[in-house]
This record gives sequence, structure tokens and C-alpha cells, in this order.
Amino acid sequence: MHVVPDPTASAAPTIDFDTFLRVDIRVGTIVAAEPFPEARKAAYKLTIDFGPVIGVKKSSVQITEHYRLEELPGMQVAAVVNFPPRQIGKFMSEVLTLGFPDAEGRVVLIRPGIAVPDGGRLF
Repeated sequence: MHVVPDPTASAAPTIDFDTFLRVDIRVGTIVAAEPFPEARKAAYKLTIDFGPVIGVKKSSVQITEHYRLEELPGMQVAAVVNFPPRQIGKFMSEVLTLGFPDAEGRVVLIRPGIAVPDGGRLF
């Protein structure tokens, strides 16, 4: 799944901590990356292992400008794991892999700076 927020928009409304806790953001390791030629915008299909509690999930990501397929397996990434799955063409994206826009609006993945256990929850 991929959502492009408007970087010029003002800050989102204030929420309380319990609302934040409802968004389940976990770390996982990419175990496979494939081309996604059927996507309307250039994208890859990722298979990500979130450990024994969450398991292995799939995600569609528009990251072709900064990442090559062969460098993705083994990379840890952050993703929202409790959104409902989203159909993207014939592919079912099960998690929202997270990133920030670079200066041109291209996605840069959120990754831990040090390896951490898969399935760890952001706090």
C-alpha cells in the first residue's frame, strides 16, 4: 500500500496517546522483492517477515527510484500491520510499508539504524 501525504499540509490534529497506540507499527525483514509491472506507478511487491506473532505479509511499495530489487532482501523496514488489506490491481497488499518523501517526493524507507528483532513494535 502506498499513500502520498501532502508535505506542505499543516500538522495533523492533536491525538491522545491511546489513539496513537491503536496504530500498530512493527519492524520486519524483507524476505523477497519482485517487480510489479501491472502497477499504475512504478512499484515493487515485497514479502516481509514480522516474526512469529504477525507472520509474513505482503506489501506494494513505490520505491523504485531509490532501491534496486536485489538490495531489498535482508533489509529491515517499518510498516503499519493493522490496516485492512488493500487490493492493488491483482495484488493484495496486507501492510503499509512506511517511508518519508525526499526533496522530490520520492519514498525513502523507514529503517532501524541497528538490527532489531522482527516484530518489534514502535513506541
